[in-house]
Amino acid sequence: MQLGEILDGSFNIYRRHFALFMRLSIVLVWLPTAIVVYLQVRFSGSPLEVLVLLQEHTVTVILVGLLMLIIWTTCSLLLKAGTIRIISDSYLEHEPELGSALRLGVAKIIPLLLVAISKGLLLALIYVFGALGIVLLVLLGRIVGPAFGGLLAFTGGVALVWFVIFVACGYGVTTPIVVLEDLSSSFDAFGRSWDLTRGAKMKVFGTAAVTWLMSQFLPQIVVGGISGAIGAQSTLQPFFIVLASLLSVILAPILPCALTLLYYDLRVRREAFDLQILSEQLGIR
Repeated sequence: MQLGEILDGSFNIYRRHFALFMRLSIVLVWLPTAIVVYLQVRFSGSPLEVLVLLQEHTVTVILVGLLMLIIWTTCSLLLKAGTIRIISDSYLEHEPELGSALRLGVAKIIPLLLVAISKGLLLALIYVFGALGIVLLVLLGRIVGPAFGGLLAFTGGVALVWFVIFVACGYGVTTPIVVLEDLSSSFDAFGRSWDLTRGAKMKVFGTAAVTWLMSQFLPQIVVGGISGAIGAQSTLQPFFIVLASLLSVILAPILPCALTLLYYDLRVRREAFDLQILSEQLGIR
């Protein structure tokens, strides 16, 4: 499938099973969304309060932040796993069910968390060491001249961003691999994803970027623009904060839909993947 076909298929599946996706999103994402809405409403008008709170309760704020990150990551992974199950059942012409989607997510949550945390740490380390390398290049470049140091900084920054995106795209289908494939270790998903995306990393990037722009960025920009137009002190600001959060919940399954279709497309191209294999992986007879 081309990028346009993947996007068209994603929105078609989303529209066909909209009610089920909404139930899945509400069940899984309501808690972190409610927390985010509360914090935005609580501190939106007084950013100085955030700084004061951070200074007075630094350790507590960090621990609560880490807890929220874990909760959000877990809920997001459960949503992705459930979305994969719904799409797979749809492919097999079985009626998708909320219960089976949730059960699959719960059964796979530990390996999903291990892979997600490992991937995040890997990308963070690449970014940190890359940034340190750029600083070193700039310091060496300034020996020649400030202009040369600036050129090295720009070139190094572009190269670092490209490399981080390249690695992220190489590991872009680890989630459907963990959910759908029988792996001897959850970390095998990294090598498996890299192999599947060989020669297709731009396709992974295009799919993820365009889907995210259409389903998350643009709707938030529209709501944010209207909110900004009426003024930050307006009594309607809490309404727009809630509206933006609701849009995120409603549209959240679209990106996992696109990445799941991309995963199937990569397997079909490389391995002649068929519905019988999918049926066996999901335990459907």
